[in-house]
Amino acid sequence: MVDVLPLVEARLATALGEPDARAAVTFLGTDRIEVLRFSEGDIVRYATLGMSAHPMTDPTAMLADPVQGPRAELLLSVRAGVADTDKVLKPLAVLGASPQVEGLVVAPGASLDTGEPLWPGAPFTSVLVAEPGGLVEDLELDDPMDPVRFLPLLPMTPNEAAWKRVHGAQALQERWLAGGTDLRDPSRRSVPLD
Repeated sequence: MVDVLPLVEARLATALGEPDARAAVTFLGTDRIEVLRFSEGDIVRYATLGMSAHPMTDPTAMLADPVQGPRAELLLSVRAGVADTDKVLKPLAVLGASPQVEGLVVAPGASLDTGEPLWPGAPFTSVLVAEPGGLVEDLELDDPMDPVRFLPLLPMTPNEAAWKRVHGAQALQERWLAGGTDLRDPSRRSVPLD
């Protein structure tokens, strides 16, 4: 079996440059999840490293397939210097461990909730998982393994998360687009939803 994580880290470095900080979190009964920080101008990006070590398994499956199944890492981009966003490391690691801990298959359109602000004073406690392929290209692996997808996370206010549950991810993204919402603003307000 190929060790996926060095390939994932190399893909992140190719797309985003060398990380300027990293932190690791280990949860009982799970593999270690690292969070890497990349700074580029006034944007800081955080990426999980470790979530893709094993394929995500449908919680209804009788047996976990050790080779086949979707693999992903999470990406969060925010404006630097506006809030203490480095405190997002633990909540991001929690989200990265959720496939192992909760048996989740994280996919575009899903909501992930941390149950606490993403960083001190953040108006967000959850994120919308967006479509991959924009910032970091999928990492193809040898057959029969699925590629690693790099899934952007878009912070949601509690009102936006509730609205998304009723109307869907696409409708929320259209609302953000129509409102000219800066999704990288770590202190932005909720988009108008009426």
